[in-house]
Amino acid sequence: MKWLMKGPLKMPKVFVFGRFILFFWSSENGEPVHVHVSVKTPSKNSAKFWLLRNGGCRLANNASFLSARELKSVERFITLNYDELVEAWKSHFDMNDVTYID
Repeated sequence: MKWLMKGPLKMPKVFVFGRFILFFWSSENGEPVHVHVSVKTPSKNSAKFWLLRNGGCRLANNASFLSARELKSVERFITLNYDELVEAWKSHFDMNDVTYID
């Protein structure tokens, strides 16, 4: 996991997928497990995906205005890399387990 800096906040960059970057905000450890997706660089205007208990994901918001095709591609990538994302969340936030929205 590589660290990105945005002002005073640190963001672990979890994956780069094509032109997309998947990352966590370091200040969100009280929320259920999720990942943010932006184009090229982290942004507060990112898409947010909740990771679901069943190994899937659900779009929380699309503040980055990704197209339907891009969202589908990112959803597939998240699902294929689900275990790594959950482990990265647990490692980053020093947790033994995660909470889910479902």
